[in-house]
Amino acid sequence: MSAMEKFGLSSLSMAVTLALSQTANAAAQAAPPPGRPATPIEHVIVIVGENHSFDNIFGGYRPRNGQTVLNLLSQGIIRQDGKPGPHFDRAAQKIAQGNGSTYELAPKPVDRYKTLPQPDTTYATGQPQNTPDLRFPADLPNGPFQLTRYVSYSAFLGDPVHRFFQMWQQYDKGANDLYVWVASTAGTGNHTSGNAPDNTHQGGVAMGFYNMSTGDAPLFEEMAREYAISDNYHQAVMGGTGANFIALVTGDAAFYNDGGNPAVPPTWTLNGQTVSEIENPNPQPNAANNSNWYTEDGYNGGSFVACADPSQPGVGEIQQFLKSKHVDHNCENGKYYLVNNYQLGYKPDGTPVDYKNTPFVLPPQPASLPTIADKLAEHNISWKYYSGDRRDGKKPGPDYCGICDPLTGFKSIMENPAQRANLQDVTQLYQDLADEKTMPAVAFVRPFETMAGHPANSLTASYENFVTDLVNRVRHNPALWEKTAIFITMDEGGGYYDSGYIQQLDFFGDGPRIPLIAVSPYAKKGFVDHTYSDHASILKFIVANWGLGPLSNRSRDRLPNPVASPENPYVPSNGPAIGDLMTLFDFSHPRQDAPPITVPKVRVHALDGRYEAGGF
Repeated sequence: MSAMEKFGLSSLSMAVTLALSQTANAAAQAAPPPGRPATPIEHVIVIVGENHSFDNIFGGYRPRNGQTVLNLLSQGIIRQDGKPGPHFDRAAQKIAQGNGSTYELAPKPVDRYKTLPQPDTTYATGQPQNTPDLRFPADLPNGPFQLTRYVSYSAFLGDPVHRFFQMWQQYDKGANDLYVWVASTAGTGNHTSGNAPDNTHQGGVAMGFYNMSTGDAPLFEEMAREYAISDNYHQAVMGGTGANFIALVTGDAAFYNDGGNPAVPPTWTLNGQTVSEIENPNPQPNAANNSNWYTEDGYNGGSFVACADPSQPGVGEIQQFLKSKHVDHNCENGKYYLVNNYQLGYKPDGTPVDYKNTPFVLPPQPASLPTIADKLAEHNISWKYYSGDRRDGKKPGPDYCGICDPLTGFKSIMENPAQRANLQDVTQLYQDLADEKTMPAVAFVRPFETMAGHPANSLTASYENFVTDLVNRVRHNPALWEKTAIFITMDEGGGYYDSGYIQQLDFFGDGPRIPLIAVSPYAKKGFVDHTYSDHASILKFIVANWGLGPLSNRSRDRLPNPVASPENPYVPSNGPAIGDLMTLFDFSHPRQDAPPITVPKVRVHALDGRYEAGGF
């Protein structure tokens, strides 16, 4: 079987895909002077939820006739009913054995799981904490399992581990077969977390997925069938929320600095223990029966990495792998980069955080790390970043996510009152949507925490509803709708399994695939785009549309657009390369048949197959 046959693509469809890509890119490259859009799009809205991989949401998606998708269903890993398919073993998870002394990207496999470890309730709202999740069987088959065979679509679930070195290790140099072992051996936390090294409170929850073929995620499915999606869009950084939100606005990574100059992150004495802010994934030598229990990793531990220095813990392994792929690490000497979540350098009202006397703070980022907001302001293009429950910034509410409001970490934004004024609450977005003249050219939207879809404290259904409401508000304003492109995505995959290809771009990633939906009257109806892309592709779309040029000489938006490999449409032959998302659109004319998204009249009840009215 050829690679093209494996992915369901013929030579003709490959040629058509490449032609469409070249046509769309030509439209973007025929740019007018900077500051004026090269396409009919005058407004870009980027909505960012949290923590779901592509297969976790779209694993059971069936595209329109004539389109192909790479997911659990198309590969035969599952059947339409969500049960194991003929190629279920492609996603089987392995048990490895670390060397006990240094971090390994690909520890030696010693066995396969006979059945998955029972999923845990880690942080799940309304569930007893840190215990086996008795809603799921203790003998789940070793591979992906449909969550809604056991719980409702509106149930709170445990939270899989999704941190930097863990995710690199779960990837296992492309095998994607150590999700469960890493979650069970490293987890989230270190010697300050209180977790014992033989119990990370994870289990096999990372292998769970929702199944559109049995009625899950009906609104996202409707958008996918009416508009366009990518099945090759990726989180920009291996790991979690904080670093990925920073990448979303910079195409780059933040670093520890003192007054703008690179510096060494501090060490603290907390509760009688010495805790370094430098990450150390080497296993602790005294962790009995666990050769993968990291030395310094946790929300109250290390998150900075000097990734230009191969002698640093974990760094040499990743650098060696990148060299085998002929990829540069893109790390500057003497800089410690943030690879996980830390408090940002300013409070929402603009007050600087005392990072010299406060643990786990990313110092204010200097002008040497430019943002998309800086680039837009430079060309007098309007922008706003809307955050749920931000309020006026003086006293944000409980639904505000600080690390999801990344521009609060940048000196150029927070110390300029005019720029800082563009950081607003989502409620202001609803007012701006009412009049096309009040909407900024570029808008980033982070929902209220309880509507962002984050496992454990939010629901995928809640994020669907938030997105659907916002899309319909735009759709019901014709003057705005006819000039708008809405991108719907996640910050990262949340540690959920994904079967897709990952391209090595630099030390930071890419990471696993995540959903991306493009909603616009110019979005190709029901189209599934295979062009390789990641969060920096949103930046590429913006700078290409307004003719602005890359953010910096190291930001990922400087990378070329991919040329698909003849053998595999998901792999660029000219990598490192990422797309600009223009391939999701046909700008020759707007569609007249693009309807508002409506809640389905009926949906399959996941537990017993009966139909129920009124959605969920």
